[in-house]
Amino acid sequence: MDYNDIIGTIGVGIILIAYFLNIFSLIPKDGKFYFVLNVLGASIACYASILIYYMPFIILEGTWAAVSVVGLIKCLKK
Repeated sequence: MDYNDIIGTIGVGIILIAYFLNIFSLIPKDGKFYFVLNVLGASIACYASILIYYMPFIILEGTWAAVSVVGLIKCLKK
């Protein structure tokens, strides 16, 4: 496993942890922790996609991170 794979695995792993915790109602889907995990995971996965220059996933993960930031901001304003 090279650097790109390790970084990508960490990012995707964080996203999957957020999803797992949400699906099993261990964290609220509109809570700060959920959004923070998504921002962090998607940003790391986007970085890994940039390293390998794979545009579809750069767009996907970049959008995921941006939308999660918007969700986090809305959550913090409540």
